[in-house]
Amino acid sequence: MSSREVLKGVLLVGFGASIYGMLATIVKIAYQEGFTTAEVTTSQFTLGFIGLLLLNIIQTQRSEKALPQPSRSDVIKLMLAGTSLGFTSLFYYLSVQFINVSIAIVLLMQSVWISVVVESILHRQLPTIRKIIATIIILLGTVLATNLVHSKIELDWRGILFGMLAACSFSTTMFTSNKLGNYLPVFRKSFLMLSGGTIVILTFATFTQFVPSLSEGLVNFYHQIGFTFYQTRSFDFSIFWKYGLFLAIFGTILPPILFNLGFPRTGLGLGSIISSIELPVSVTMAFVLLNEPVLGIQWLGIAIILFAIILMNLGKKRKI
Repeated sequence: MSSREVLKGVLLVGFGASIYGMLATIVKIAYQEGFTTAEVTTSQFTLGFIGLLLLNIIQTQRSEKALPQPSRSDVIKLMLAGTSLGFTSLFYYLSVQFINVSIAIVLLMQSVWISVVVESILHRQLPTIRKIIATIIILLGTVLATNLVHSKIELDWRGILFGMLAACSFSTTMFTSNKLGNYLPVFRKSFLMLSGGTIVILTFATFTQFVPSLSEGLVNFYHQIGFTFYQTRSFDFSIFWKYGLFLAIFGTILPPILFNLGFPRTGLGLGSIISSIELPVSVTMAFVLLNEPVLGIQWLGIAIILFAIILMNLGKKRKI
């Protein structure tokens, strides 16, 4: 593949990661206005679903040749894999309810070493020395980035839990998106995966807000243990035009398309390095728009994590 194509892939992946890094800050602002996790995620995934459906229809009508059709088996696999998209957004957005965005994104990036562990288990093979060293460096960087040493920033265990669950789910997304349905057009594959994620989000919204009678019996219990994402008030549909459209375009439509177009040009190794730009973008957005405190030791931790990601991926042969 030519250097120009590789550069194009770098720009596509970098742009996709950068805009994805803005989401948590926008969600935090929506929370400050009183919107709930169910409202934020429902608006994002519903509008994203509609948007990708329209793109699929347009692509099908304008294509001069018949586009590949997925088998029933692949439809099921892609939708099941796509549930991880829903879980990642859900857990990530729940996480930022309880902790700073700058901490939540650091926890999400733990998906890097979690993927190493999962890969080793699936292939029944110990990770390379380079990956082990990189994992240790990531964990060290996490200690600094979350400021566990001085504890000047309050860490809520609920935010930590949801942040790590988001990282586990995101690891699943990375594995499945690179292995399933690669013969399908980008819009069609993205739409099928988003369908699975939308089912997860609508199920969550149904049990927490759409139908309060289903959740009222659980509200007191969840409040007693510190979880406040159950709501008995009516759904505020103004979220759709206030924040939903932005979140849908920059959270569920553009990033998957850009990644699916960019990764084949960069390869997984280089693409992973470029996509890590999401970390500093997210922290910077939170610092500028939310005035979240980001200490020098945290920036050092973030730099160490980025270095570890580069170390883990350098030397990989790019598949073309």
